[in-house]
Amino acid sequence: MFKSPPTHGIPDSPLLLTADRASNGYRNYSVEDVYRLRFVQRSRSLGFSVKECRQLLSLHTDRGRASADVKAIATEKLGEIDRKIAELTGLRQMLGHLVGSCHGDVHPDCPIIDGLSGLARDH
Repeated sequence: MFKSPPTHGIPDSPLLLTADRASNGYRNYSVEDVYRLRFVQRSRSLGFSVKECRQLLSLHTDRGRASADVKAIATEKLGEIDRKIAELTGLRQMLGHLVGSCHGDVHPDCPIIDGLSGLARDH
Protein backbone atom coordinates (compact mmCIF):
# COMPACT_ATOMS: atom_id res chain seq x y z
CA MET A 1 0.00 0.00 0.00
CA PHE A 2 1.09 3.57 -0.72
CA LYS A 3 0.45 6.95 0.82
CA SER A 4 -1.73 9.01 -1.51
CA PRO A 5 -0.01 11.43 -3.92
CA PRO A 6 -1.23 15.03 -3.86
CA THR A 7 -4.50 15.52 -5.69
CA HIS A 8 -4.94 19.29 -5.32
CA GLY A 9 -7.52 20.64 -7.72
CA ILE A 10 -9.15 17.27 -8.30
CA PRO A 11 -12.56 17.33 -6.64
CA ASP A 12 -14.15 14.16 -5.31
CA SER A 13 -15.38 12.35 -8.37
CA PRO A 14 -15.53 8.91 -9.91
CA LEU A 15 -11.94 9.52 -11.01
CA LEU A 16 -10.75 8.78 -7.52
CA LEU A 17 -11.21 5.51 -5.77
CA THR A 18 -12.13 5.39 -2.16
CA ALA A 19 -9.39 3.95 -0.04
CA ASP A 20 -9.43 2.74 3.52
CA ARG A 21 -7.77 4.88 6.11
CA ALA A 22 -4.86 3.50 8.07
CA SER A 23 -4.61 4.02 11.83
CA ASN A 24 -2.41 7.06 11.20
CA GLY A 25 -5.21 8.73 9.19
CA TYR A 26 -3.56 8.33 5.78
CA ARG A 27 -5.47 6.68 2.97
CA ASN A 28 -3.96 3.47 1.65
CA TYR A 29 -4.01 3.12 -2.13
CA SER A 30 -3.07 0.11 -4.21
CA VAL A 31 -0.40 0.31 -6.90
CA GLU A 32 -3.18 0.54 -9.53
CA ASP A 33 -4.87 3.37 -7.62
CA VAL A 34 -1.61 5.32 -7.40
CA TYR A 35 -1.05 4.81 -11.14
CA ARG A 36 -4.56 6.10 -11.84
CA LEU A 37 -4.09 9.10 -9.55
CA ARG A 38 -0.80 9.98 -11.24
CA PHE A 39 -2.43 9.63 -14.68
CA VAL A 40 -5.11 12.11 -13.60
CA GLN A 41 -2.53 14.41 -12.00
CA ARG A 42 -0.44 14.51 -15.20
CA SER A 43 -3.57 15.06 -17.29
CA ARG A 44 -4.67 17.94 -15.05
CA SER A 45 -1.20 19.48 -15.22
CA LEU A 46 -1.61 19.63 -19.01
CA GLY A 47 -4.86 21.52 -18.58
CA PHE A 48 -7.37 18.73 -19.11
CA SER A 49 -10.66 19.19 -17.23
CA VAL A 50 -12.01 16.55 -14.87
CA LYS A 51 -14.47 15.52 -17.59
CA GLU A 52 -11.64 15.18 -20.12
CA CYS A 53 -9.61 13.19 -17.58
CA ARG A 54 -12.54 10.79 -17.23
CA GLN A 55 -12.61 10.37 -21.01
CA LEU A 56 -8.86 9.86 -21.26
CA LEU A 57 -8.81 7.42 -18.36
CA SER A 58 -11.64 5.49 -19.95
CA LEU A 59 -9.74 5.40 -23.25
CA HIS A 60 -6.58 4.36 -21.42
CA THR A 61 -8.27 1.29 -20.00
CA ASP A 62 -10.00 0.44 -23.30
CA ARG A 63 -7.66 -1.89 -25.18
CA GLY A 64 -9.86 -1.53 -28.27
CA ARG A 65 -9.56 2.25 -28.32
CA ALA A 66 -8.74 4.17 -31.47
CA SER A 67 -5.82 6.54 -31.00
CA ALA A 68 -7.85 8.99 -33.12
CA ASP A 69 -10.24 9.37 -30.17
CA VAL A 70 -7.38 10.27 -27.84
CA LYS A 71 -5.87 12.61 -30.43
CA ALA A 72 -9.22 14.39 -30.89
CA ILE A 73 -9.41 15.21 -27.18
CA ALA A 74 -5.77 16.37 -27.11
CA THR A 75 -6.19 18.41 -30.31
CA GLU A 76 -9.22 20.20 -28.86
CA LYS A 77 -7.21 21.01 -25.71
CA LEU A 78 -4.33 22.28 -27.84
CA GLY A 79 -6.75 24.61 -29.64
CA GLU A 80 -8.01 25.92 -26.30
CA ILE A 81 -4.44 26.57 -25.17
CA ASP A 82 -3.65 28.38 -28.44
CA ARG A 83 -6.74 30.59 -27.99
CA LYS A 84 -5.69 31.42 -24.42
CA ILE A 85 -2.17 32.25 -25.57
CA ALA A 86 -3.54 34.56 -28.27
CA GLU A 87 -5.77 36.28 -25.71
CA LEU A 88 -2.89 36.70 -23.25
CA THR A 89 -0.63 38.00 -26.03
CA GLY A 90 -3.22 40.65 -26.88
CA LEU A 91 -3.58 41.62 -23.22
CA ARG A 92 0.18 41.87 -22.89
CA GLN A 93 0.41 44.14 -25.93
CA MET A 94 -2.35 46.44 -24.64
CA LEU A 95 -0.89 46.66 -21.15
CA GLY A 96 2.62 47.05 -22.56
CA HIS A 97 1.42 50.01 -24.64
CA LEU A 98 -0.17 51.62 -21.57
CA VAL A 99 2.95 51.05 -19.45
CA GLY A 100 5.15 52.41 -22.25
CA SER A 101 2.97 55.53 -22.50
CA CYS A 102 3.17 56.34 -18.81
CA HIS A 103 5.97 58.66 -17.71
CA GLY A 104 5.92 57.24 -14.18
CA ASP A 105 6.86 60.58 -12.67
CA VAL A 106 5.43 62.84 -9.95
CA HIS A 107 2.67 64.26 -12.19
CA PRO A 108 -0.90 62.94 -11.91
CA ASP A 109 -1.28 62.39 -15.66
CA CYS A 110 -1.34 58.63 -16.14
CA PRO A 111 -2.19 56.87 -19.41
CA ILE A 112 -2.62 53.62 -17.49
CA ILE A 113 -5.43 55.08 -15.36
CA ASP A 114 -6.89 56.78 -18.45
CA GLY A 115 -6.83 53.50 -20.37
CA LEU A 116 -8.42 51.57 -17.52
CA SER A 117 -11.15 54.17 -17.15
CA GLY A 118 -11.84 54.28 -20.89
CA LEU A 119 -10.46 57.80 -21.24
CA ALA A 120 -7.30 56.83 -23.14
CA ARG A 121 -5.71 59.66 -25.06
CA ASP A 122 -2.43 60.08 -26.88
CA HIS A 123 0.41 61.49 -24.76
